[in-house]
Amino acid sequence: MNRWHLLFVAILLLGSSWLWMNRVPVVAAVDVRTPQPAVDHPAPNFTLTTLTNETFTLQEAQGKPIVLNFWATWCGPCQRELPALQAAAERYGDRVLILGVDQGESVEVVQRYVDEKGLTFAIPLDSDFAVSGLYNVRGLPTTYFIDSQGIIRQIWLGEMNSITLAEGVAHLLP
Repeated sequence: MNRWHLLFVAILLLGSSWLWMNRVPVVAAVDVRTPQPAVDHPAPNFTLTTLTNETFTLQEAQGKPIVLNFWATWCGPCQRELPALQAAAERYGDRVLILGVDQGESVEVVQRYVDEKGLTFAIPLDSDFAVSGLYNVRGLPTTYFIDSQGIIRQIWLGEMNSITLAEGVAHLLP
């Protein structure tokens, strides 16, 4: 029986030594969070012109939670979720910034649609798909929930309803 105990201790010591010798160096384990469209990473900065012809820069909006929604007027699921985004913009007021980034459409088309639907939240225009590319938007609608420090906390692909939207915002508020 002693021989088995000795073998067990030897394996334990050798195994522990092997793990210690092959560990990741401390400098390699540093987690650098570079801006990228991923949860727990800083949201990539961008600058776009809004429907009201103002310049919007994401970084300048830091300090406030942001719901960043990519959409288009021709997108059926986008059309169905826009009332929930409008209701959230009204409910949260200045506590949360709701942004509806329109993809690749003309000012006239988007303005007509926004007026028809009575949307009042900010609508930046991504006419050349540069920001959509930066955020790896592969389908519409796509929504990023960004906290007040500019960190992406959740990504929602597809249509949201008011409950999904409220849950996403609840994670952003203190």
